[in-house]
Amino acid sequence: MRTEGIAEQLRRHPDVRAEVDGGYRGLANEFPDQISAPPKKPKDLEDVPLTERYGWREMRRRQSSCRICVEHANAEHKQWRPLQRFLGRREHYPATHRAIAGLVSDRAARRATHRKASTALVPATPTTR
Repeated sequence: MRTEGIAEQLRRHPDVRAEVDGGYRGLANEFPDQISAPPKKPKDLEDVPLTERYGWREMRRRQSSCRICVEHANAEHKQWRPLQRFLGRREHYPATHRAIAGLVSDRAARRATHRKASTALVPATPTTR
């Protein structure tokens, strides 16, 4: 995280929020108002009171429910053969990934949803008057 500059970006943009997995606990400790990581598992789960154990499970379930759509979206790109084992030149990877992302997006747009589709126009940026 330090070498990629993400911590610096979080310092520059304090209004940015993120849900992360347990691997980013250090970042969540450093930026508690911006980064939300799953709660740590109690040391000895058997000795913990039942209410605390169920509370821990519920907090993990809620965060997992929030993150699952993103995890599925990330996994869908990796199901495409060209991205599973990219053997091409390094400079061609971004174009390949963008092309597959476009295909994934088109496929997702054609997918049936449980919601009724709306034809209302929604501004991309909020208008100020």
